[in-house]
Amino acid sequence: MSQQSERLGKEPIPKLLTELGVPAFIGLFMMGFYNIVDTIFIARGVGTLGVAGASIAFPAQMIISSIAGALGIGGASVISRRLGSNNPDEADQVFGNVIGLVLIVSIIGVFFGLSMLTPLLRLFGASDTIMPYARDYLGIILFGTVFFAFLFSMGNIVRSEGSAKTAMAAMLISSCLNIILTPIFIFRFGMGIKGAAIATVLSQVAGALYILVYFASGKSTLSFKISNLRPRIPLIKEVLAIGASAFVRFSSLSIMLVVANNMLLIYGGDLSVAVFGIIHKVLMFSIMPMNGVVQGLLPIVGFNYGAKQPKRISESILLGMKAATLIAVIAFLMIMLFPKQIMLIFTNDAAAIESGQFALRIIFIISFTIGVSMVTSGVFQALGNARAALLLSLSRQVLFLIPLLLILPPIFKLTGVWIAFPLADLLSFLLSLWYIKQYKSFFSLTPSLKEAASPL
Repeated sequence: MSQQSERLGKEPIPKLLTELGVPAFIGLFMMGFYNIVDTIFIARGVGTLGVAGASIAFPAQMIISSIAGALGIGGASVISRRLGSNNPDEADQVFGNVIGLVLIVSIIGVFFGLSMLTPLLRLFGASDTIMPYARDYLGIILFGTVFFAFLFSMGNIVRSEGSAKTAMAAMLISSCLNIILTPIFIFRFGMGIKGAAIATVLSQVAGALYILVYFASGKSTLSFKISNLRPRIPLIKEVLAIGASAFVRFSSLSIMLVVANNMLLIYGGDLSVAVFGIIHKVLMFSIMPMNGVVQGLLPIVGFNYGAKQPKRISESILLGMKAATLIAVIAFLMIMLFPKQIMLIFTNDAAAIESGQFALRIIFIISFTIGVSMVTSGVFQALGNARAALLLSLSRQVLFLIPLLLILPPIFKLTGVWIAFPLADLLSFLLSLWYIKQYKSFFSLTPSLKEAASPL
């Protein structure tokens, strides 16, 4: 085992979480930042209908993310535990299987998406006025699917072996290039929404190539062999069992966006769809740093679980919980204090600003609880408790938010869409607290390894 991975079981937890979490934090923060900047350029260069078009297309991107995330996060969890138990050969087999699955699934996704483009966008909630923008945007984005899926999944794999800075660098390259290219294509070349999509695809290609060069250079603990592309069903089952929670989280986000956009179209019209497109980017931007903490936490927990070091596991969880909650509280305060200023960053449309600041305050009113929910779900992924991880990932979007989006708008109209979000956050937080109580030994300094392995 390389020294790079071995340190996960030896170095002080605060130092490890800083070394792994900060690069993940920076990388994901930049991804969120480029999404924000992208939306600003589209809003200023194309208009609110352009923002609505990109927002309508976003569920398709999340479906791709859900598959890549399932394979990457599931593979990362298995690899961390194999490295922790000093089984590098099987870790390499998992690595090869994940690469093969990512390539196959993403290629299938491209052909399916392009052949069903208009029906998909209609399903996602595109009105006749939004459809041309959504078609132009998604029709180009789909061509970057293979690169995006590889970048997204392999970023998790790289972090699983303790090389968080490499994953960060890939995200920084992709994000910064996107920020540079988007205004050039939109304003300089006058390509509008198509320009934003082309910039995104090119930035994903650059990030994927960086990751590919890292693995080819021999710096990785993991080794790629053609023979490891051969499917190994037991390993694939283990990867998918753990990755199922990530798949549910991302794919349920797609379903939620489809439901929300359709409800917004019914009760608020095209303007409300555009406003939600802005708010959702703000929401993702606020969550990205918390996800960075979780991504830094996962390899530490997974490795030490495999190495049977329970005290280090619980110490990591407690520190991660504190860091994620601090970020959540900061985001909550910023939204509550400056909603109008945030909307002004994106648009000068008075109606959009008025509706947006009202919606922002409602949607974020319980957001200070999100950090606890995210860390709790991530912990069970790292420990290999597929059932608990799956249920926690299901909770916010599927169990709570989607039903609330279907129930509340017919009663409260447009306001019902907005209040569904904090209610779902509250219910998800309460479920996380229940899980923490059931597995409280992992959230103290006297844990039992057997407890996390047993499903409810």
